Amino acid sequence: MSERRQPSVQDLSCFRLPPGFRGRSGLTVLLWQIIQATLFGCSPQPFYGWRRLLLRLFGAKIGRNVLLRPSVRVTYPWKLAIGDHSWVGDRAELYSLGPIRIGANVVISQRTYLCGATHDYRQIDFPIVAPGVVIEDQAWLAADVFVAPGIRIGMGAVVGARASIFRDIPPYAVTVGTPARIIGSRRSA
Repeated sequence: MSERRQPSVQDLSCFRLPPGFRGRSGLTVLLWQIIQATLFGCSPQPFYGWRRLLLRLFGAKIGRNVLLRPSVRVTYPWKLAIGDHSWVGDRAELYSLGPIRIGANVVISQRTYLCGATHDYRQIDFPIVAPGVVIEDQAWLAADVFVAPGIRIGMGAVVGARASIFRDIPPYAVTVGTPARIIGSRRSA
């Protein structure tokens, strides 16, 4: 009895990164990974200025008084921008294969995952697609939120703990759940 062969839907031997996709040389990527694991990741809690400096040295645009915990992970700093007075909590993952733009006075709480890229599963070579993520000013993403590639979180929006965001969130919306749904509106003070 012969085994019936299933049609191929994914052949990773055909996968290729687009030219210049990383935005820096492989050596720069490796150097950042070493710096992140040591000088960034092992820095004492109150050394916010030190971590801002390290990110800036690798091309990140980091505003004034940004607070990043030592356990924050950034894939490619040169694809990251964070506005003034924003906070990024413990073990937040800024998967910046695509550009990640975080506005001013934003809170990205612990274990939040901003996913700047994905793959096109409809093509056999599984090409990478990197639309990025935008978090507008004064938004708050509570603990353990997942934000999918290509998403914009509107100004002043609140995303409840453990929510998963697969659609843009309008300004000042309060959202919860997986997938997130709007349950109210945040009023400015």
